[in-house]
Amino acid sequence: MGSYLLAIDQGTSSSRTVIYDHATSVVASAQQEFPQIYPQPGWVEHDPEAIWASVRAVTEKAMHDAAASAPDITAIGITNQRETTLVWDRETGACVYNAIVWQDRRTADSCRSLQLDGHEATIASKTGLRLDPYFSATKLAWILDNVDGVRARAEAGSLAFGTVDSFLLWRLSGGKAHATDASNASRTMLFNIHTQQWDDELLQLFNIPRQLLPDVKDCAAEFGVATDPCLGGNIPVLGMAGDQQAALVGQAGFESGMTKSTYGTGCFVIANTGREALESQNKLLTTVAMRLNGEVTYGLEGSVFVAGSAIQWLRDEMKIVGSAPETEAIAQRTGVVDDVIVVPAFAGLGAPYWDPDARGAILGLSRGSGSDQVITATLQAVAYQTHDLIAAMADDGISPAVIRVDGGMVANNWFLQFLADILDTPVERPVNVESTVLGAAYLAAFTAGVLQSSEQISSNWRCDSRFDPLMSSDQRTKLLNGWTAAVSRIRANG
Repeated sequence: MGSYLLAIDQGTSSSRTVIYDHATSVVASAQQEFPQIYPQPGWVEHDPEAIWASVRAVTEKAMHDAAASAPDITAIGITNQRETTLVWDRETGACVYNAIVWQDRRTADSCRSLQLDGHEATIASKTGLRLDPYFSATKLAWILDNVDGVRARAEAGSLAFGTVDSFLLWRLSGGKAHATDASNASRTMLFNIHTQQWDDELLQLFNIPRQLLPDVKDCAAEFGVATDPCLGGNIPVLGMAGDQQAALVGQAGFESGMTKSTYGTGCFVIANTGREALESQNKLLTTVAMRLNGEVTYGLEGSVFVAGSAIQWLRDEMKIVGSAPETEAIAQRTGVVDDVIVVPAFAGLGAPYWDPDARGAILGLSRGSGSDQVITATLQAVAYQTHDLIAAMADDGISPAVIRVDGGMVANNWFLQFLADILDTPVERPVNVESTVLGAAYLAAFTAGVLQSSEQISSNWRCDSRFDPLMSSDQRTKLLNGWTAAVSRIRANG
């Protein structure tokens, strides 16, 4: 057994590889951004080869920096942007089309048609998901129906479908392994979360050939052997989970009721609901939080499509901030903004609205409004969206005593204090805020026998900072009323 664990985190805007020792201390880390492709409004794609090149580059760099070779690595764990959809040739490994990203809304009309035909209830009862372009099924159907010759090749068995985890596994294993885990499968809208199987009725509804699909395994399992030259030898892949579920593992969220909120490109809140697949009355998602040793733990999830990407928008498109860390000092000197409201619905609104046609807006501008107010209001918008999710969870019976947070945005202390104030709930930031990639390492460590129990992960978790709510209820109510009014203004059916 080697001395290290290697975890790959393939995200929406960048890829990262982290090498840990067996005590899960970071030995080396490398990260690289890759281009986003926007062919037309509402469409978001990635070049699969850019994804793959970035993963290989960061893996080689992390191994170089750790002075590690393949025999030093006990196992690989993979975590990934979920729902993003790829189809590739089983012989060549070449994708037939760009990856259609989870943010992509091109199938909104298809979803509406299915809804009008009365399929929403069946889909929700089997998958726990909303009938929305967010998930993989309609993206996969679009590729089959809109790329020349692809459906015939799929029906002939010469193509493979996967989310990013499956694609990476295929490439790493030289085409020998085609598998996914239950957490990623549960986000495709083709997987029955109660039977833990691909669902024939759903495959027929979306007209998806079964031979496209990967095998579904536990999150901690033997997925295959990575043989790609970037590793310099053979290493087993022993852990896999979608990024938000991996973050729940990394945050030691093993007890029912434990809740984490991740702030990456989007914001995703998952509450552990134990063995119960809790059905939301507030348009939240029921999902597989993790499957270990054949036992399923379910989660209640709310998804915000735009969080950290709103800060990228300020930097890259609006060009009113030079870097994300600058937003903290700007917000500190500006203070809470109660007149300007930013609604960053660049890709529609996720939970609890599920409005694919909503678009972003800046409301309440006056002659005295400036870039500092817009920047601060954008930070506040991420907290408001989180409040919408937590309020919906509370109405479904889940009221966490504390929220554990992670992801790039949580380095911003001003944002976390405002978040605690708006949620009226304490917020805890761990020492290691990169919970997603850490969760992938933990899963691989389970399978390898480096870790024996979830209690070891819980004992590893350390709080860096706790933010307790300080805002008055009157101010909180005023701010939230302003946010609610702004959202109603921009919704297509508002």
